Amino acid sequence: MPLLDFLNFYLVPGIVLGTIYAVGAIGITLVFGILRFAHFAHGDMATLGAFAAFALVAGGIGPWTALPLAMAATAVVAIGVDKAFYDYLKARPKIVTVMASLGVALMLRAVVQMLWGADPRTYATGIVRADDYFGLLLRPRELYTLAVVALIVSALTLFLGRTKWGKAMRAMSDNPDLARLSGVDTRKVTMLTWAIVGALCAAAGFLLGIHTELHSMMGWQLLLPMFAAAIVGGVGRVGGAVLGGLVVGIAEELSVFILPAQYKAATAFALLLLILLVRPRGLLNGKVL
Repeated sequence: MPLLDFLNFYLVPGIVLGTIYAVGAIGITLVFGILRFAHFAHGDMATLGAFAAFALVAGGIGPWTALPLAMAATAVVAIGVDKAFYDYLKARPKIVTVMASLGVALMLRAVVQMLWGADPRTYATGIVRADDYFGLLLRPRELYTLAVVALIVSALTLFLGRTKWGKAMRAMSDNPDLARLSGVDTRKVTMLTWAIVGALCAAAGFLLGIHTELHSMMGWQLLLPMFAAAIVGGVGRVGGAVLGGLVVGIAEELSVFILPAQYKAATAFALLLLILLVRPRGLLNGKVL
């Protein structure tokens, strides 16, 4: 196979898909690292964010303009979900909250189906031709996706490393009891965490939808690759989520060399099992599950 064909049809799509997984995996790793539970409603929250952007697009707003608005709306929904379903369970064993998140996932999916139905939707119709960059064939939406993900990761990294509330989130991730004794307002940190997680969910759902299509089950299909990305990279590390997303995305695209295309999803599951057996802390030495 010529090198350019390999790059255009396997590596570039794998990188784009991996960056989408990375955005969702960052949210998963924030929830686990700071709030200490696996959030099974993550995928369906991404679906809700994607359809929120679709509603704005249907109202006449451009897709990329609708993205930050959908992120803000989903951030509010995430805070509301925490207040309504998770907050009163914080003193209970974490497995109770995990099971509650599964119920929240079903409710969010039902809301999407009631408001938008079960039929597939798209942000835009028609064929978009790729532009030629010295042999690399890239569509504008792929370039925008890479730019948006780079902006999100850079902004979040600066926020966590340079700001007061970012440092408070890191302190709560390292040791919640010590952070509380040091004067960190854990309630505000929790609310801020959910706002960021909701925004990341919307971004992941939107980016997946603009490359494929929107449907009510897209978040459920996205959940396994996002969890695999978070665990492969190292739970609790933003950089690990990005690395894990790229690994899972590229592995899925390259898996067609040895597996039928319909078994792409099995690649994420295989990587998840492999990393749990060989290196439970992930590639960047995150938290132990």
